[in-house]
Amino acid sequence: MPLLTLKFKENILGRYPLGRGASITIGRRKDNDIVIDNLAVSGHHARIDAMGEGFVLVDLQSKNGTFVNEKLAASHRLKHGDVISIGKHQIHFALEEDPGENPGPHPAVDRTMVMDTPTYRSMVEKSAAAAPRNAARRALTAAHLSYVSGGKGEIGVSGSLFTLGRDPACDLVVRNWKVGRTAATLSRRADGWYLSYVGGWSRPRVNGRALQAPLRLADMDVISLGGVQLQFFIDGAAEAEETD
Repeated sequence: MPLLTLKFKENILGRYPLGRGASITIGRRKDNDIVIDNLAVSGHHARIDAMGEGFVLVDLQSKNGTFVNEKLAASHRLKHGDVISIGKHQIHFALEEDPGENPGPHPAVDRTMVMDTPTYRSMVEKSAAAAPRNAARRALTAAHLSYVSGGKGEIGVSGSLFTLGRDPACDLVVRNWKVGRTAATLSRRADGWYLSYVGGWSRPRVNGRALQAPLRLADMDVISLGGVQLQFFIDGAAEAEETD
């Protein structure tokens, strides 16, 4: 079973198995699955969601950012051996359990502080060079969901990963007991946005058909989940075609 190992320097503070279909939150507040009592960690700092057979790390707009292998990451599909840096702590991701030292205690602290250490500045600088290109790509492939039924208004979809489910931490919350904590994800790939089923009794439908495998969405597709219907729109689709 995949395993997360929380470390501070060389000390192991905890081990957390990752079940298939699971969603784990990381942060300073006690309602997180992995609690890191450190001033540099936001109340709800990051989340790890099961997506198909893998797991995706998502930063929850934290104050100091989330890093994977020393690179700033808004979202990242985890691979064996990846090292997640949150504040001054590290979380090691392994596809199977690796025996080691017993967890030790970690200090209790109060509120989030902005980090300013040589290691932190170095990681930020390494990530800065790619930021303009990545930002432009995100802007070009942004999308939004418009309620058809079960709600009102529109919700923007940007970044690399957008989550739908019953958990209040999801980007779009569907309040239905049949819907999984993280029921589905919208992930941005090189060729478009893909909807993937994650878990729960209620399986998403696209244009009336139950989702069986990750599906590339087309402009104006209708997504149904737990009594909610949403229409998917790709922002700036015409401009993107002209640029190509």
